[in-house]
Amino acid sequence: MATTKEIKDRISSVKNTQKITNAMYLISSTKMRKAKEELDRTRPYFELQRKEIKRIFRNAEEVDSPYFYPETGRKEGESYAYLVITADKGLAGSYNYNVLHEAERVLEKHKKVKLFVVGEYGRHYFMKHDIPITQSFLYTAQNPTFHRAREICERLLSEYLNGEVDEIRIIYSDMKNELLCDVKTHRLLPLERGQFETKKEEIEKMSESEVRKEKDYEFYPSVNKVLDSIIRSYLSGFIYGGLVDSFSAEQNARMNAMSSANKNAEELLGDLSIEYNRVRQAAITQEITEVAAGAKAQKQRRAREEASRP
Repeated sequence: MATTKEIKDRISSVKNTQKITNAMYLISSTKMRKAKEELDRTRPYFELQRKEIKRIFRNAEEVDSPYFYPETGRKEGESYAYLVITADKGLAGSYNYNVLHEAERVLEKHKKVKLFVVGEYGRHYFMKHDIPITQSFLYTAQNPTFHRAREICERLLSEYLNGEVDEIRIIYSDMKNELLCDVKTHRLLPLERGQFETKKEEIEKMSESEVRKEKDYEFYPSVNKVLDSIIRSYLSGFIYGGLVDSFSAEQNARMNAMSSANKNAEELLGDLSIEYNRVRQAAITQEITEVAAGAKAQKQRRAREEASRP
């Protein structure tokens, strides 16, 4: 049985660990809130880009772009580029496992796959399992910025436009709510023209002045050049959104993990307190018993001495 000192030392250790998990919970909460606020500030810009792509398809008679499936229909690709977004470290529940499990499923499904990885955890995992990585983006996953998203986009586009891959896809985590986080696989390129078709209801909502203005639009130097510029920004925005969503999901998973750790620590402290009181009471009882036994022995000794006197 452990002594009272050993139990007190363990209680002190659990309390120190609890301070760390509490601090990590608060840090993750702050990081997630800031990332979400930053994404919300930039979202209107990317929504406007989507509207501009729709406007191009409404007003341009012929749009021949490598970023879209041909009008004849969609063709299944043979080679793929996958951008896999993981965390830099663990202590985030099943966050990293779910992303890597989806990546392994993709690797089994497609034979020609080029991996592009963000996050130290994913990089070490693929290296440990001897899975080749085409490029690992060495900057941290803890600070998603639009500049970094643009760099990733340009690297992936170079593979696509040079004919190295037929499709570009992204694997990232999306936090639906505080309790549910889904791993999503989304195709970045090629895009489908139907994604940017203007619905009849949208056209009906347009004012007459807006309709007249659209008829006067001119694309300089050409519609394809304008579309190329917008598409690059649009894809960069989607990648940026994926980075922020993954980062937010990671922080949420870490918050849940630290919350569970705090609850377990509270339960452990309760059990240790009971055990400490039990051991302490046993020690007190033993001391009382020893004192009583000693007093009884002394009383018996004095009684024998008195009986032996003449």
